[in-house]
Amino acid sequence: MLISSTVADERLTTAHRAKLAYVYVRQLSVNQVRQHQESTQLQYRLVDRAIGLGWAPERVQVIDEDLGKSGAGGVDRHGFQRLIAEIGLGNAGLVVSLDASRLARNNRDWHQLLELCSVFGVLIADGERLYDPRAYHDRLLLGLSG
Repeated sequence: MLISSTVADERLTTAHRAKLAYVYVRQLSVNQVRQHQESTQLQYRLVDRAIGLGWAPERVQVIDEDLGKSGAGGVDRHGFQRLIAEIGLGNAGLVVSLDASRLARNNRDWHQLLELCSVFGVLIADGERLYDPRAYHDRLLLGLSG
């Protein structure tokens, strides 16, 4: 997946950029982290995606506490919980992940994330697109992605 720089997007506002961008990095298992290091590196390079969208490097936070943790069962995903908290506190303007499916691993978490992003006006980006969960079409695409 190519992480392209993005030309000006009317969905991005100074209000978004006044808040932090969060890059969420995760792999399903420790084995995947070991065997697919290029995927992990690609996810860390999503910081460049946020910078390309107009965030200063020091305003981009990486959340990687969930590397090697499955989203299934009773595994605590502290990184995801931190991401949800930052959105709910109004600190986030952008959430970036390699693809939407990496953000949440069950419907309840996914829809909670989408709802919070919609309520607090947080944009979601992957390696190719920028989504506004408040926009009907984007919400539909995100719903299918999750």
